[in-house]
This record gives sequence, C-alpha cells and structure tokens, in this order.
Amino acid sequence: MTLNHLTIQEAAEGLRKKEFSSKELVQSCLDEIQNRDSELHAYLEVYSKDALETAERIDSGANFNFPLSGIPVAVKDNIMIKDRRSTAGSRILENYYASYDATVIEKLKTQGAVILGKTNLDEFAMGSSTENSAFGPTRNPHDPNRVPGGSSGGSAAAVAAHLTIAALGSDTGGSIRQPAALCGVVGLKPTYGRVSRHGLIAMASSLDQIGPLAKNVDDAKIIYEAIRGGDDFDATAVKDTKLETGDRKLELSKIKIGVPKEYFGAGLDPDVEEIIRAAIKKLENAGADIKEIHLPHSEYALATYYIVVPSEVSANLSRFDGIRYGYRAENHKTLFDVYANSRAQGLGTEVKRRVILGTYTLSAGYYDAYYLKAQKVRSLIRRDFEQAFETVDVILGPTSPTPAFCFGERAVDPLQMYLADIYTVAVNLGGLPAISLPAGVVVRDGKNLPVGLQFIGKWFGEESLLSIAKHTESLLNSLP
Repeated sequence: MTLNHLTIQEAAEGLRKKEFSSKELVQSCLDEIQNRDSELHAYLEVYSKDALETAERIDSGANFNFPLSGIPVAVKDNIMIKDRRSTAGSRILENYYASYDATVIEKLKTQGAVILGKTNLDEFAMGSSTENSAFGPTRNPHDPNRVPGGSSGGSAAAVAAHLTIAALGSDTGGSIRQPAALCGVVGLKPTYGRVSRHGLIAMASSLDQIGPLAKNVDDAKIIYEAIRGGDDFDATAVKDTKLETGDRKLELSKIKIGVPKEYFGAGLDPDVEEIIRAAIKKLENAGADIKEIHLPHSEYALATYYIVVPSEVSANLSRFDGIRYGYRAENHKTLFDVYANSRAQGLGTEVKRRVILGTYTLSAGYYDAYYLKAQKVRSLIRRDFEQAFETVDVILGPTSPTPAFCFGERAVDPLQMYLADIYTVAVNLGGLPAISLPAGVVVRDGKNLPVGLQFIGKWFGEESLLSIAKHTESLLNSLP
C-alpha cells in the first residue's frame, strides 16, 4: 500500500482501523516530496520535523473522530500560519513571518490535520501558470516541460503528484479551478463569503476566496466542510447556515444542466471541446436534462475582471512600501526613494503591471470611464447568472480553453496568459461557487494532459454542486 496515494477517506479509514499511523502517512508524503519536489518545486517550505511531531501527538491520542485527524495537508503560501514564513511568492515578503493563524488554518488544526508545508504560487496570486513566483516556477507532474496552471499551481501539483493528501488554495479568477484542471485534480471555489478570508494575503478583496484542491469530489467536500462558516474577523464571511441551498441527494435524472453557447466559441482547443461534449453526452444519456443557455455579457467578463482586479490590487498592495511591511531597499536619500526603490526591487513584473493598471483606472478623470463602468458590467454579468438559474440547476463548461501549455509560451504576451482564465473569471465577479473535476486527457508530445470540466452552482448551493459533481465523477470514471 502506497500511503501517500490514498484519498482522505481511505487514509481516515486506515487510521481508524490502525492499519497504519499518522506518522507513517506523513512520512510517506515527505518521502515523495524528497523524491520528486526537486524537479516539480511544488513546495516553498516543508515542515518535516513539526509535521512528524504533530502526527506522533495525534497517534498517541488515538483520536480519529474528525475526518481530517492525522491527514497531511499542504497550504498555499498566501495563507498565514503562525510563526511561519508567508511570502505570497514575493521577494518583498521573503522574510515575513506571520503573527497569527488564518481562520482556515485554525479550523484545520482543530480537526487534527497535519500541515506539511507551504506551496508555491504566482506572486501575490497574480498569474495563471505559477511562472511568476519570485522563487522559481512549479512544474506540471504530467509533463515537467509544462505549467501546472496558477496561481495555486504548487498546491495542484502537490496533490496530483501525491506530495500531499490534499491542499488549500485561493481563487480570485480561477486560481483553484484552472490549476486543478491542468493537473488533473478536483478544485472547489466556494461562494464568496462561505469561507473566511481572515489570514489570506489579499489580492482583490471582493473576489478572493479560499478553497480545497483534492484527489476527488468527496475529499474536496470534507475540506470544504471543515473550513466553511462565519468569522468575527471577516465581515464578509456568512454566519447564517440557513443560506445553504440545495440537495445533497440529487439524482442526475432530476437535474437541469445549462450549457452556455458562449463557452464553446473561438479559442477553445478542439480536443478539449470534444472531451467536454463527450461528458455532456454521458450526462444526457444518464438522464440529465441538458439545455443550451445564453450568458450575453460573458464576453465582457475578462475585460471587466482586468479592470476590477488591478484596481483592488493597487489599493491592497500599497501597504508593501518598505516602511510598514517587508523588504526595504538600501542606499536611499529621501522617503520617496524608500517607497520607489523598495517596490521596484521587491515586486515582480506582473505585480507591477497590475499595480500600474489599477492606479491608472482609479485616478481622477479615469475612475468613471473604467472602474465605475466595470462595476456596472459586473452587475450585468451577475444578472445573467441569476436569469440562467431560474431555469437550470447548474451550469457546465470547460474549465480552461486549453490543456497545460509549455513554459514561456505565453510569457511574452500577457493578454494570451489572461485568456487562460476566460471561463473562470465570471464566477468570481458574480461571487458564485464552482468546481473543476477531471473529464479526460489529451495527448501532447507523447504526454497525457488532463482536461477539466467546470460546474457552476447557485449562490450558497455547494451541497447541490458537490452532489452533481460526485455523480458526474462516478459517471466519467465508469467503463464505457
């Protein structure tokens, strides 16, 4: 039995039956990290000693009542863990140590999860390839010459390569779902406000959301249920459990699935389209009611996203100035030199690009023309989803328009990189929940590259969303 290949459910059952210990489970993951991470670079830091000590403590208590008791979990390095370095993949925070646990970390620790370490990401979560990390790129386990997606590429690669049992990521415009699709794992982006953002290093506060990356839908659900809920430290985190909508016992024959025609146009890889349409056909044959829908403002989602996000980035990253937080440049003569040189030296190219764009769109004379107009279009995008959900239970489409692309392939042209998020950003603009799960593989250069299928659910409808995803997962994994 290869312990690090187990799912959460399988590992939890083995721990309860004393077939192996948490320490053995953790050691199995650490051994695989030792074997493969020098090539993949999924982790920025591994807590080997502390992880083994935590596992020993859990074993000695022999209390495996929680689903995550003794289970190794990796954490994206923009989520704070007390007394641990929290870099957000940036040089400007290279030596910053968190003074408190993020709320999601507190909840994982309460459930007895074992934190293995921090995973790599695009700097401040800005990117779709994990090429923008200040500490070097992460590689895709299915083909090390290709990207794992981003910005949660380290977490997705770690799960796919069995360097952990599960992981946490963050999703601002697809940063959980897109790397999940490219690495062949499951990624869940909860409804905005369903999971506390306290302790998440902010990128765009009105869109950021923490969620799980896991080996299957059941595992994603276990982590989601462990971290969800209100929080006094996050005013946007929803406390009222009555807002939960949906049915965890849905049957495929009773669901209506909307397929937006806008998600099957120019730019979609033909092989990816073939796999997604084959999945739709399987669902239809299983009794699901498939309905073509129209999301008329979806074509503006990417442009809207890349006005709203840089604007919030400009505001959120203003604190990293060489005075209050992080790196401070030397050899300065004036206060302005401290600000300018510290940010010039400490921030990467993509971060600078978004800060400049955001500062421009928020400036006098341009605020109404860009930011205010983008917020109005954001409302129209949300209304499209509201109208669609009057007639369907979930919306289905590809997660990413292409499989994993090669390193450097899109680095020269930022717009080509931004197009990797074309099917995911609207979900964040609308605050909706969505999940990506593996739908098949395409062959490129002799390698099998995963393709992800995305379900978009109703607000606070995670129960239905997860139920439908579980049914679909079973259907896609069954023999023809």
